[in-house]
Amino acid sequence: MAATEIVTFGCRLNAYESEVMRGHAEAAGLGNAIIFNTCAVTAEATRQARQAIRRARNERPDARIIVTGCAAQTDPAMFANMAEVDLVLGNHEKMTPESWNFGIGGSERVRVNDIMSVRETALHMIDGLTERTRAFVQVQNGCDHRCTFCIIPFGRGNSRSVPAGVVVEQVRRLVANGYSEIVLSGVDITSWGADLPSAPKLGNLVARILRLVPDLKRLRISSIDSIEVDPELLEVIAGDDRLMPHIHLSLQSGDNMILKRMKRRHAREDSIAFCTALRARRSDIVFGADIIAGFPTETGAMFENSLRIIDECGLTYLHVFPFSPRPGTPAARMPQLEKAVIKARARQLRLRGQERLATFLATEVGATRQVLMETGSSGRTEHFALVRFVQELTPGAIVRATISGRGDSHLEARLAA
Repeated sequence: MAATEIVTFGCRLNAYESEVMRGHAEAAGLGNAIIFNTCAVTAEATRQARQAIRRARNERPDARIIVTGCAAQTDPAMFANMAEVDLVLGNHEKMTPESWNFGIGGSERVRVNDIMSVRETALHMIDGLTERTRAFVQVQNGCDHRCTFCIIPFGRGNSRSVPAGVVVEQVRRLVANGYSEIVLSGVDITSWGADLPSAPKLGNLVARILRLVPDLKRLRISSIDSIEVDPELLEVIAGDDRLMPHIHLSLQSGDNMILKRMKRRHAREDSIAFCTALRARRSDIVFGADIIAGFPTETGAMFENSLRIIDECGLTYLHVFPFSPRPGTPAARMPQLEKAVIKARARQLRLRGQERLATFLATEVGATRQVLMETGSSGRTEHFALVRFVQELTPGAIVRATISGRGDSHLEARLAA
C-alpha cells in the first residue's frame, strides 16, 4: 500500500500539527492517502490548496484525499463540494487520534465542530519533524483579538496556552533527539499564559526553557506583537545569547489610521520605539515584519508611512501580503482598493525589503557566524540569513563559518579555520 503523504500550507504551527497528524495516521494504519493541511490567511493560500488537491487527484486517482487546517475549518463546505475530496476534518478534530479511526472511508465526509467551543490546547508530544533540522513547539493556539482583516480566530478559536511544564518536557525531548534549534510557535504567542493559573507571561516561559534545558543550543520565538512584550521577555532577548537575535514583528501597517481601522493594538510610534530600545540593548539584533499592502481606504500618504517605517524600524526581512478580503471579516465590507493599486504597492514594499536585505547581507561579509545546516549545502545564521556552502556538510549540524560573499538574497561561506 502506498504511504500517506502530508502537504502543509502556511505557518510553523501547521508544520508542527502535520507531524502530530502523521503519528495519528500511522497509528491508525492509514495508507495510500494524501492529507492537505491548509491555510486561510489569504485567498491565494486557499486557491493554492484547491489547485494542489486537484493535481493530486490526477496524479494519484486511487488515493484517499483528506483536507484539514484553517481553510477547511472556516469553509468546510467548499472542500466537501470538491469531487476530489473524501473527508474534511476541522482543526480540533485533526489533532485527536480517534478522528483517524472514524469516518475515513465511510459516508461521513465532514467532521468540523465549533472551534470557539474548544477551551484547552493539549500539547501532542513529537520526537521530531520529518525533513526539518529545527523543531517547532506549539506553546499557544487561537487568538482573542479580532483584527478586522483576519479570519484566523475563526479557524483557530480563542487563545489557549500550553502549560509551561509540558512545553519544557517537549523541548527536552527534542533536544535529546538531536535538535539544536527550537522555535516556539503559536497564533498569538505573546498572549501565552493569560488563561493559565497566575497568568504567567511569555518571558517567564522563555526564561524557564533556557534555564531548565541547558543543552538547548538555540531558541527562537515566532511572530510577536511588540506591544504585548513583557519586561522579562525583553530582558531575555537582550541578555541571553542562546535566544537568537532575530525578532519577527506583527506590524501590518506603518500608518496610525490604518492601524486603527485594522483594530491593531499599537501605533507606529510604539513599533519604532520597541525596535530602537531593543537594538540599544542588543546591537546585533535584526527585525522582520509582516506588512499588508493596499488595506481598504489606504491612501497614497498612508502607504508612504508603511514604506517609511521599514527604515525607521530598521527592518531586515519583510513578509508582504497584498490585501485579500476574507469573507465574514469587517475589512471585507470596507471600501476596497483596485487590485492594480494593491499589486503595485506590494511590489514597492517588496523592492524596499530587497534593498534592506541587501544592505544587511553586505555588512555580514567577513563576519564569522554559527550556521545551522538545513541541507548538505545551505543553512541559517543566528540572524536567520540564508548561507550557501560549496562543500557538503551534515544537515542539522551547527558549523562555524566565515562569510566570504553574498548574492541577492543569501550569503556565501566557508568553514572557519
